[in-house]
Amino acid sequence: MAASTSLPPSLASGEFLLLPASCLVRCSCALGFLDLVPRCAMAPRRRRAWPASAAIVTAVAFVVAAAFVFVAEAADMVQERLTVGMTIVAGAASTGAVCLDGSPPAYHLHRGSGGGARSWLLQFEGGGWCNDARSCADRAGTRRGSTRLMAKVEVFSGILSNNPAMNPDFYNWNRVKLRYCDGGSFSGDSEYRNGSSVLYFRGQRIWDAIITDLLQKGLAKAKNVLLSGCSAGGLATFFHCDSLKERLKGATTVKCLSDAGFFLDLSDISGNSSIRQFFSSLVSLQGAQQNLNKDCQNSTHDPYLCFFPQYVLPDIRTPYFILNSAYDVYQFHHIFVPPSSDPRGQWSRCKMDPGACSTSQIATLQGLRSAMLTSLRQIEGELEAGMFINSCFAHCQSELQDTWFAPDSPMIHDKKIAEVIGDWYFERGAAKEIDCAYPCDSTCHNLIPSDQDGISGAQSGYRLCSIRICRLMIIYMYILLIALQFI
Repeated sequence: MAASTSLPPSLASGEFLLLPASCLVRCSCALGFLDLVPRCAMAPRRRRAWPASAAIVTAVAFVVAAAFVFVAEAADMVQERLTVGMTIVAGAASTGAVCLDGSPPAYHLHRGSGGGARSWLLQFEGGGWCNDARSCADRAGTRRGSTRLMAKVEVFSGILSNNPAMNPDFYNWNRVKLRYCDGGSFSGDSEYRNGSSVLYFRGQRIWDAIITDLLQKGLAKAKNVLLSGCSAGGLATFFHCDSLKERLKGATTVKCLSDAGFFLDLSDISGNSSIRQFFSSLVSLQGAQQNLNKDCQNSTHDPYLCFFPQYVLPDIRTPYFILNSAYDVYQFHHIFVPPSSDPRGQWSRCKMDPGACSTSQIATLQGLRSAMLTSLRQIEGELEAGMFINSCFAHCQSELQDTWFAPDSPMIHDKKIAEVIGDWYFERGAAKEIDCAYPCDSTCHNLIPSDQDGISGAQSGYRLCSIRICRLMIIYMYILLIALQFI
């Protein structure tokens, strides 16, 4: 029987498989894979008794070899994680550009090289909002409202990675992560005073201060720019896309990408529109109206509606790409089925596990997808527009390596997120992909939020156990079990 050089399907998929001890196992550690040649199908043979010393040495060799390969793979994963230090914007406070608590704004910059030295990717950080004095005061005492409380080093992965194998189109660009500390998607310009305490809503000034600083560091001479963001940061791209293009003049190609930032003006399952009330109070408190798109405000009866992307998108002149799940878990949990609409908790299990949703709940969730696709019809015919709307339960997919560009990343029509966005930016081909309805997509990574902000582990850019490492652990546990049978 010829030896096979591939894993059995059950091991390749990460399933746990036990073979009888009579099967021959040969481990090719140098190549990092197992070559299993079962003898079980042959006529039974009597196993030769091994000397105790030989059995022990063989078992130990198996375990040590497996551990060596696992540690090497794990080390590679750690080395792949690029960490970038924080830059505080000097002098920003003198212009009033400060976080909720008065601390200065900040960003993380990893310099580009080679052909990407004059290209820039600016990524707005996300993290929810605050819409009243109490919630903003609470936020000011956390990393969401103060650079003093933020981690001073950020992991760059996914669209921010510097590895060409993980980020083929933008790896050598100047990549910047703009820290989020104003609670209003970089849109406000006001303050709230209560006695001696002050809350600063200066998102617009923070944006201006960071861009001014980056212009002096090479952004002014940029050839290509991509403004992107995740969640509340994805929403911020709609507010600043055209203004950035105007500041950089016509010599620079500027395009914008919103990841999980297409928040819908949508009634919840009880018929209420809690998100309208939330955004209306946010715009009023933070003085954001003056910074919202003027053309949009002229065409709507309430200016705060221009906080919703679906109303401002038609008035944006810069090329746009919408990356969103049709079942975005933040919108599912906080806009479409917020706690106020489900007092008996009948949706609790469905929220934590899409597989636990009833047939009627899935049918209801198709309404969320329909609303998303209906709102996006306005750009379907635009040649410069792009979109990737998949049917995964996720929120933010560009900063997580597993969903951005990896061997098992989500796909639509055999194209991964990074590939479609690259094709759109560089005009290499079609860049509008819409998935079939749930549960048809087997490539999904369903990422369920783990905190009150609705921000999943995807925001951090890595998992405790990546799919590759978890699979290796299963394989090496299998080697150990087989080896132990010889002792």
